Amino acid sequence: MKISEILKSKKVTISFEIFPPKKQEAFDSVKKTALSLSSLKPDFISITYGAGGSTQTNTSDLAQAVENSGTASLAHLTCVRSTKEQLLQTIQTLKQKNINNVLALRGDLPKDAFEGENLFPSGFFHASDLVSLLKQNGFCVGGACYPEGHPESSNRDTDIENLKHKVEAGVDFLTTQMIFDNDMLYSFLYRLQSAGIHVPVLAGIMPITNANQVSKMVDLSNAYIPRKLLSFCDRFRNDSEAMRQAGIAYATDQIIDLISNGIRGIHIYTMNKPEIAESIVKNIDSIIKAVNK
Repeated sequence: MKISEILKSKKVTISFEIFPPKKQEAFDSVKKTALSLSSLKPDFISITYGAGGSTQTNTSDLAQAVENSGTASLAHLTCVRSTKEQLLQTIQTLKQKNINNVLALRGDLPKDAFEGENLFPSGFFHASDLVSLLKQNGFCVGGACYPEGHPESSNRDTDIENLKHKVEAGVDFLTTQMIFDNDMLYSFLYRLQSAGIHVPVLAGIMPITNANQVSKMVDLSNAYIPRKLLSFCDRFRNDSEAMRQAGIAYATDQIIDLISNGIRGIHIYTMNKPEIAESIVKNIDSIIKAVNK
């Protein structure tokens, strides 16, 4: 099923994100994780794409396994280090595996790039270029957005302008990078409305269950870390169970606030930990049912 149709049929959706293994021998373990998450009955499961397509086969295979389990999948696809022929071949593979939804991304610039390397041999330099190709091939297409500004963007106005190009290319919905302060998202949504961007926006939530995650998350997403989150990380960093419980509670509180304020979708970055996703879902299952009546 296309995610655009799911979003039209529900007031609030819950989705998960997992990442495929880099090594083939770990595939069965990650597939088990994917199926465990599918058993929680999310609206869809998103599967990431390794740098330069390094997990291409595992991404499509996991997406197919998710689809076969009865849950819609969202396969990521990036432009970096791919020729147009390679992108078309990947698109054909996704079609053959009955995958209807793709998240179009430029992709992170590889750290091992050498001087003078052409990182975009397809001629697709931006996610918006890939969006057009995917729409031509009949996919429901998602896009990424950064409520606090893309780390490479010079300013927020430019970031919104680039995002508008992506939406005009045909993006059906947007998923935010992880946020830890909901006010940042509310401000961002106001700016989107002012810019004429009206597609559904799903809020990306990352449960922090390990204090060492914080600095890494800031580097990845440019996210503001509230004092409340820093406080429990500092207090419980040496007690794994306490840290886990605090992280789940914080993410749950965020989600309840988001749903109460009319956010259309919650996208949980699971870090391949189904037990954490399950705890959060149990905390909010009655809330989701009440909203979707």
